[in-house]
Amino acid sequence: MGLVAAFIGVAIIIAIGAQILGNSVSDCTTFPDYNATANAVQTGWALQCEDINDSTQSAFALLIIVLIVIAAVIILSVVKML
Repeated sequence: MGLVAAFIGVAIIIAIGAQILGNSVSDCTTFPDYNATANAVQTGWALQCEDINDSTQSAFALLIIVLIVIAAVIILSVVKML
């Protein structure tokens, strides 16, 4: 039962995290050094903004991996109890 409670808790945390991370990326087009041409390489503050947005998306992907690992541990524990 403890594992099931942990899974539900982590699932709730990930759902809340998804809402927060989904809305936390910045609009980098407002920086004065932003280059709007296609496939442009950003510099200065616009580059930093793009890097932060990429890091945020990577963090969201890691949350999904954590949920999958916890689900696998719970499944293996339940199978072991049988």
